[in-house]
Amino acid sequence: MANDIKQRMVDQAVRLLAMKGLQGASFSEVLEASGAPRGSLYHHFPGGKEELVLAAMVTAGDRALAFLDGLQGKSAADVTRSFLGLWRMVLERSNLGAGCAVVAVTVAADSPALLDGAARVFGAWRECLAIRLAEGGLPAQQAPDIAALLISASEGAVALARAERSFEPFDRTARQLQALVEAMARPLNPPDNSTHESVFRS
Repeated sequence: MANDIKQRMVDQAVRLLAMKGLQGASFSEVLEASGAPRGSLYHHFPGGKEELVLAAMVTAGDRALAFLDGLQGKSAADVTRSFLGLWRMVLERSNLGAGCAVVAVTVAADSPALLDGAARVFGAWRECLAIRLAEGGLPAQQAPDIAALLISASEGAVALARAERSFEPFDRTARQLQALVEAMARPLNPPDNSTHESVFRS
């Protein structure tokens, strides 16, 4: 029961960070939205808001990693399409009201612990996305660069879409990223050209 309450608090912190940012997400809203009794915050998170925010970033990071793990075996183009689709879905479900909880912390935090936590999340995302892209046909030496580009460009596109209250900047960015990956990636199952080669040799 106590673990359920704690997880509900973390889940609500993720949601509020994504919608209101680090400064806008308050203890009282977390308690109210999670249904946790007053006074339970410091029981579950003795370190206060910083400890709760760190836990929220870990949860947000793990969810994205689980999503990327589910793309194993997909082509680089499909990995890119799914990754961008995940962020578009965040915008759609929130009516352009939510972004990335980890970015929300990064741009507002002055705590080394919070910034280090954000760095770990982003580093794990970049590493996992690079692996999926390389498995899917992107040249291995370029996959880390493209993973970093996909994450930074999509996060920026989410911010533009929220500010402009329009999907247009996100969709424009997504189209260019998709075209880039499709142009760079090799087919996972290249066609068998043995017949044609034997004809040319004869």
